[in-house]
Amino acid sequence: MSEAQTAPASVPEAAAAAVLEALNSTDSNGTEALNATAKFVATPEGTALAYVSLVLMALLPIFFGALRSVSCSKSKNASEMPETITSRDAARFPIIASCTLFGLYLFFKVFSQEYINMLLSLYFFVLGVLALSHTMSPLMSRIFPTSIPNKQFQLLFTQGSGDNKEEIVNYEFDTKNLVCLVISSVVGVWYVLKKHWIANNLFGLAFALNGVELLHLNNVSTGCILLWGLFVYDVFWVFGTNVMVTVAKSFEAPIKLVFPQDLLEKGLGASNFAMLGLGDIVIPGIFIALLLRFDVSLKKNSKTYFYASFLAYIFGLGLTIFVMHTFKHAQPALLYLVPACVGFPVVVALIKGELTEMFRYEETPPAEEEEAAAIGDSSEKKDQ
Repeated sequence: MSEAQTAPASVPEAAAAAVLEALNSTDSNGTEALNATAKFVATPEGTALAYVSLVLMALLPIFFGALRSVSCSKSKNASEMPETITSRDAARFPIIASCTLFGLYLFFKVFSQEYINMLLSLYFFVLGVLALSHTMSPLMSRIFPTSIPNKQFQLLFTQGSGDNKEEIVNYEFDTKNLVCLVISSVVGVWYVLKKHWIANNLFGLAFALNGVELLHLNNVSTGCILLWGLFVYDVFWVFGTNVMVTVAKSFEAPIKLVFPQDLLEKGLGASNFAMLGLGDIVIPGIFIALLLRFDVSLKKNSKTYFYASFLAYIFGLGLTIFVMHTFKHAQPALLYLVPACVGFPVVVALIKGELTEMFRYEETPPAEEEEAAAIGDSSEKKDQ
């Protein structure tokens, strides 16, 4: 999203950015919090199983995505370089999301819902296959048989010619990645044909993990701007209008994690779901990942701010469930997640006397670091 980012967009990075735009403008639970199918009375056991499962599924992409974001931030491979979100991007994002949301609302009012969802299914099929393939790559690297040759490939799209040639996509991959792509495509076909909740969750988890890994905030102030901006966005569109609910009910895409509350009664064919939108995972997740990278930058061999924000997320999500279950009304999860995820680390920083240092922490994309280093080297040569 950063206008200063000079590296060409990688395929997983572009997919992560596209999904972030989509899930924050259409996310049924990024706006309605945890919810269940109306007119269905779940058993206490079924409800507890669904909520615990959703919380655990939400924690997985945040935890592992944050860990992967550390190595991603140091990568010089164009296909793995993160997308940097600046304060300007963060300030504009709630406005862009609101315009997209209202545009979709009008779109569903004018055009047939069936054809729109058909196009969306194809769109998210492509994004889902790419995201799931990227997610599986580290695991495949460990289990891939050494007896099979691992050939290298490169997907390169350029624009212009000669000195004006510009790279649009530069994605390097190998045989292992192709195997991941085939497996992901099978899941994609399963989702498109059956819309099964397990296939939905596989894509949803992949989207969330890719988002946390590849979308980087450049500093804590930018994170605060993004989170509080979407806090207002979430509350307004949930409590202020019916636009969010209308779009959420019409929009069929793997942009939420679901778990059946009637699983114990109906097994894998269950159909009454509790749900958690990816927006409530990715948005706090990229902030938590930033704090982990801040921990690493301190070189104190501790992850204090990461664990503080991670526990804050668990607290905020638990509070969302409690309020929703008590008042029997859907809640905007960011209403509880944002104060918790921002407040806990700030309190820890105040106690440790590192608040100024935390807000001064700045991340520079690898491409800009190389450019700055090159300028520094050339300046030294001139001085000599």
